[in-house]
Amino acid sequence: MAIERLVEPTVAHEDAEEEKIEISLRPISFAEYIGQEHLKNNLKLAIEAVKKRNDGSALDHILLYGPPGLGKTTMAGVIAHELGASLRVTSGPAIERAGDLASILTNLKDGDVLFIDEIHRLRRAVEEVLYSAMEDYKLDIVIGKGPAARSVRLDLPHFTVIGATTRTGSLAGPLRDRFGIIHRLEYYKEPEIEQIINRTAGILKTKIQPDATELLATRSRLTPRIANRLFKRVRDFADVNGDGIVDQKIAKKSLDLMEIDDLGLDPADRNMLRLMYENYGDRPVGLTTIAALTGDEASTIEDFYEPYLLQMGLLARTPKGRVVTEKGKKHLQEVKNKI
Repeated sequence: MAIERLVEPTVAHEDAEEEKIEISLRPISFAEYIGQEHLKNNLKLAIEAVKKRNDGSALDHILLYGPPGLGKTTMAGVIAHELGASLRVTSGPAIERAGDLASILTNLKDGDVLFIDEIHRLRRAVEEVLYSAMEDYKLDIVIGKGPAARSVRLDLPHFTVIGATTRTGSLAGPLRDRFGIIHRLEYYKEPEIEQIINRTAGILKTKIQPDATELLATRSRLTPRIANRLFKRVRDFADVNGDGIVDQKIAKKSLDLMEIDDLGLDPADRNMLRLMYENYGDRPVGLTTIAALTGDEASTIEDFYEPYLLQMGLLARTPKGRVVTEKGKKHLQEVKNKI
């Protein structure tokens, strides 16, 4: 049975109450959305242009990509709110047949936003239906079977597709080409994570000291979703073991209990780096070999472990494989000395 990692940037399996809290923390406007300034400025311009023209045209289709947990789903909600449009949310794996997509598309209205998470996982037959829908706002369906079958082309409302993916390379070229706006969401800066934590504390009516905010920000892997998740766990610790106020001492005790170190690495991250270094030293290690060492899928290593470790300079990619950097080796030694 897999153990859920607190620093896993994917959406955790939460109960109904936790899910309600998670949704309440999401910003709904550009003014509330912290970080990603370049993306926000470009989107504000595009949305303002659509509103100013007021000719019934829809906003260009948007593709958002980057590591999980950086706010792609939240940004889709913000875009819909700024447009004054309805948001319909689905995901690539959920649309199993072309008929499922046809049902979704025919229920849209002019100006609506259709958000497709994990769009790289759409089936090929579904993708082909989406091509003409995105480009011409037409839906081609086949009625009947055999010699009596005939093709019917239906008009669709002018809508905007927002696709989110962690793997742009897995998107089919024709699908990628139909997006007019393509942007990568970058990791956040620590001051931005501090702002997010303070905003979350305000919404959850929890007092947090500035030094505790700073500590949490340094261990949140530059990712808002993880920052909010850690804050909720630290808040629980403060309620049980203190007076409900999150100070640096409470925050440090809580993070140490969760085994999250100074750089935001958890035991799984450190275990991967340790196994690579102890078994291969400075020699490059292939992705499948790392997966075999850790017992994880190669895609899990590539999508969820690597991005942050590369960002922090603890891991490096070479033509022959991955290697633990000098910074990574130093960090492992520092953690070992503290034990």
